[in-house]
Amino acid sequence: MSSLSRELVFLILQFLDEEKFKETVHKLEQESGFYFNMKHFEDLVQGGEWDEVEKYLGGFTKVEDNRYSMKIFFEIRKQKYLEALDRHDRAKAVEILVKDLKVFASFNEELFKEITQLLTLENFRQNEQLSKYGDTKSARNIMLLELKKLIEANPLFRDKLNFPPFKASRLRTLINQSLNWQHQLCKNPRPNPDIKTLFTDHSCAAQPTNGARPAGGPPPPNNGPLVGPIPKSGAFPPMGAHSPFQPVVSPSPSAIAGWMTNANPAVPHGPVPQGPPGLVPPPPNTAAFLKHPRAQNGPPGMDYQTADSELLMKRMRVGQPDEVSFSGASHPSSTSMYSQDDLPKNLVRTLTQGSNVMSLDFHPVQQTILLVGTNVGDIGIWEVGSKERIAHKTFKVWDIGSCSLPLQAALMKDATISVNRCLWSPDGSILGVAFSKHIVQIYAFIPNGELRQQVEIDAHNGGVNDIAFSHPNKSLSIITCGDDKVIKVWDAMKGHKQYTFEGHDAPVYSVCPHYKESIQFIFSTAIDGKIKAWLYDCLGSRVDYDAPGHWCTTMAYSADGTRLFSCGTSKEGESHLVEWNESEGAIKRTYAGFRKRSLGVVQFDTTRNRFLAAGDEFMLKFWDMDGTNILTTSDADGGLPASPRLRFNKEGSLLAVTTSDNGIKILANADGQRLLRMLESRAFEGGSRGPPPQINIKPTIGNAMGGPSNVSSPVAVSADRERILPSVSMSNLASMDRERNQDVKPRINPAAAAAAAAAEESEKAKAWKMADISESSNLKALRLPDTAATPSKVVRLLYTNSGVALLALGSNAVHKLWKWQRNERNPSGKSTATAPPQLWQPSNGIPMTNDTTDHSNPDDVTACIALSKNDSYVMSASGGKVSLFNMMTFKVMTTFMSPPPAATFLAFHPQDNNIIAIGMDDSTIQIYNVRVDEVKTKLKGHQKRITGLAFSQSLNVLVSSGADAQLCVWSIDGWEKKKARFIQVPGNRGPTPPVGETRVQFHNDQLHLLVVHETQISIFDSKLDCLRSWTPREALLAPISSAIYSCDGLLVYTSFCDGAVGVFEADSLRLRCRIGPSSYMPSSMSNAGNIFPMVVAAHPSEPNQIALGMSDGSVHVMEPLESDTKWGPSPAQDNGSHAPIASSPSITNPQSTEPSNR
Repeated sequence: MSSLSRELVFLILQFLDEEKFKETVHKLEQESGFYFNMKHFEDLVQGGEWDEVEKYLGGFTKVEDNRYSMKIFFEIRKQKYLEALDRHDRAKAVEILVKDLKVFASFNEELFKEITQLLTLENFRQNEQLSKYGDTKSARNIMLLELKKLIEANPLFRDKLNFPPFKASRLRTLINQSLNWQHQLCKNPRPNPDIKTLFTDHSCAAQPTNGARPAGGPPPPNNGPLVGPIPKSGAFPPMGAHSPFQPVVSPSPSAIAGWMTNANPAVPHGPVPQGPPGLVPPPPNTAAFLKHPRAQNGPPGMDYQTADSELLMKRMRVGQPDEVSFSGASHPSSTSMYSQDDLPKNLVRTLTQGSNVMSLDFHPVQQTILLVGTNVGDIGIWEVGSKERIAHKTFKVWDIGSCSLPLQAALMKDATISVNRCLWSPDGSILGVAFSKHIVQIYAFIPNGELRQQVEIDAHNGGVNDIAFSHPNKSLSIITCGDDKVIKVWDAMKGHKQYTFEGHDAPVYSVCPHYKESIQFIFSTAIDGKIKAWLYDCLGSRVDYDAPGHWCTTMAYSADGTRLFSCGTSKEGESHLVEWNESEGAIKRTYAGFRKRSLGVVQFDTTRNRFLAAGDEFMLKFWDMDGTNILTTSDADGGLPASPRLRFNKEGSLLAVTTSDNGIKILANADGQRLLRMLESRAFEGGSRGPPPQINIKPTIGNAMGGPSNVSSPVAVSADRERILPSVSMSNLASMDRERNQDVKPRINPAAAAAAAAAEESEKAKAWKMADISESSNLKALRLPDTAATPSKVVRLLYTNSGVALLALGSNAVHKLWKWQRNERNPSGKSTATAPPQLWQPSNGIPMTNDTTDHSNPDDVTACIALSKNDSYVMSASGGKVSLFNMMTFKVMTTFMSPPPAATFLAFHPQDNNIIAIGMDDSTIQIYNVRVDEVKTKLKGHQKRITGLAFSQSLNVLVSSGADAQLCVWSIDGWEKKKARFIQVPGNRGPTPPVGETRVQFHNDQLHLLVVHETQISIFDSKLDCLRSWTPREALLAPISSAIYSCDGLLVYTSFCDGAVGVFEADSLRLRCRIGPSSYMPSSMSNAGNIFPMVVAAHPSEPNQIALGMSDGSVHVMEPLESDTKWGPSPAQDNGSHAPIASSPSITNPQSTEPSNR
């Protein structure tokens, strides 16, 4: 049904309600399914009209639709059953049990048996779970509260719980307006027309005259273009008592152009629009633009057709509705994975700028780099981790001779100038600064902190109030707006003007560019409160709306681009923070909690697609996007101005806020604090001055190589080192350390030299022990307990995201879960190699077992596994269907994707857990929506089965790898293939690439890619250029079986088919440490040579702890000794301060040098 037809239903509902056709109103609500009348539903429930309750619900949902619906119907039928028991109507209770409740037995037979046993009790309140059941009225009221929560959370009811806001008797008004229009088009309009029917168009009958116009009558209508209002002949009598006749003025072409698809003043009657005017009307030939799918605001949890006993047993008790555990980043809700603890509220840094900060912006990639602009025209760049200002520029005109005369006159009259806005480009390579007089300056940002002048634009006559970056064409553009009421678009690299938008009647205050379905547009706001939207076609504004407050307003989208917000303050000081309905141009939600008279213009920001923050009343106020009341507040330990400016970093782990003493305070959540601690530790260990590495707090690794689905620890790996140490062989580690010590050893007296030599030899011996671990006394290792009589080899292994458990998948399709418990040996309860965990078993003794095909050979099956972010669910496959398990109960929630083809790799979408990329053994990748059980698209580009998938949210891409040793890059937006490349063995000049399984994992910076093949480990950049590579040699000659980044991104753990494990530096692939099989396996097993790690897993928060899944089915956990703390040489011996050793044979080895980009 079209949008207009849907709105017509609402108009009819209003008309029926005004005419008191109550039963018909509710019947239409039910049959159309457009509006769920909660008041009517409450009346039915409180009246115990259960049949009507279910009939009304049936217009919107069915029992089997999703888990919310199932809970709703279960609650209703359970209440009906209990009321029958309370009346001692056993016959009715049995009927309800058999007809209504038995449907839930297929989901949980134990619960159905328990409900049935209530029949045997004299009073069902003897059941402990129902002991607090009161009388019927109170029970219905309690149940009603729970039903309302379930309905509000159910995605099927989204946008159906609120009746659209429009004026009373709207249908009558539209009919009157239509009659007015018809009358104005009459050839002989009468002063007092007589309307007898609505079934045919109105037309006044000809008057019996000689053709002369009656005195005082209207002139003949103008049949040309509608150029203005046509005088009315007279008024129609009101159609009813609800409203008087409303006069209509014919719209002018300029007004029509504001909302019609293609206004043309030369056409007498323009085409009828396909929908109501919205904030973003369509340009010509883009009718589909208005039909873009609207983001659901409800819980995005995956809705499955089954439920386990815990879910339904909770419904037997009076309590809160169970929350769906899966949640996507793109559609936040009350059941999202985020909580208040994710808000950055802890003060961690205070920076002194020296002048009043007017604008802030965090770098989009390097998450601790902060750009600030001040009221004296200065800009500064801070590294908040080290509290160091790495760049500072005072204002000056770069080329005064090329400036316009008005600008030169303004500078001569008053040289003071302020920064109105400073902003990073989307990739952080350049930054723009808007000044209070005419000018915009653009700098190129060099990673070492240097700022280079790029282009200076004399943009506006007066102040430049706001800037924004966009890509209307292939090149980057910068949008500016100013006091001259104009919006302009410029080439950001060369400064050439591309577009000019005129139409505001007051200075333009802010701009907000965006795009939907390849249609790019710009929102703009002016200080008269007008909101306009522009397309890049110079055909004028598409909308004209009033912002709440009618003064200074800024607009911003949520990070995923699905929700639009604005915040503004009126001249009287009243502040308004609202969410907009784009398709209708109406305010969808208004957030409460502002001071009645704000002392300044309130600024706001959004983060994590979930939270809003604004500065008001000398504090920070936070809202959940789906709620209207304040979630929490923070005063940042005091010292904030009345309306502080604020800015989140991209991941929402840090929040910068201005202070009243010309400073900046940095607030952090737990992730932000870990990030800053990591930067401090790197600086302490010899980090050089300059900006931090490119960092992503919670990168989505996509379960690459069986590793964790997300990493909670930050990363600090320099991507811009001036010198990278090449890979070093084991045989040269000692000689290199010796030569380094000789290079830096000072001249001392002979006695001291002897003592120093002895200490040096001791340190060398210790370094060598760390470099080649071959005995169990050199590390902490633990073989996990296992009761399996015939263990099968471990094919997948991963830590849970909490880090307190290990999950293994065997070649026999059986999962095993080990959990560490708090005890005397392990008081922290964390995973460790010093205390054995407990092998977790379900109460029924049935482990989590994947579906398998009847004729599949376990050795020929490529198993895959992925874990939800909250550790509640695991998705897994072993050649058969993909199974979804509840990690608490070990029960199968659902299965999907029946082979052939079989799933070979699984990765969750970084923004929406309902979207899964599934690699298949037929070489395709299926983008699957679990919520609707639908394959959205199928990606083709590989020749053999898919063996690896990794998402990068920063690059907005999916990288796939296959058994064809090929890498493919896919855009997440349209799923088109952007690039492909076969990996090559360094030193191999032949045209044939290697074959076999290839795995991929993104580094925490989301820019660098670890590629793992049995012949090599390699680091690729975002362009699929190989930066460096390491191949098996010397002490590590066996083929590679698995590799993974450490959680902090500093190390790469690599397992080999001879049982050894190599620990490499992530940035250079220099070998730090070799762990021999004899150090963690008995000599009888290690010497056999046929037992080796098939997969290595890295702990999600302990960078030096790993787990190995073995070919004999065992699992080992290992970490360095407490005296060593880290794998390999200590930082004092290996801090990068030494010079490279040119004589080292491994450095001249072609296999250890960085390959040239192909």
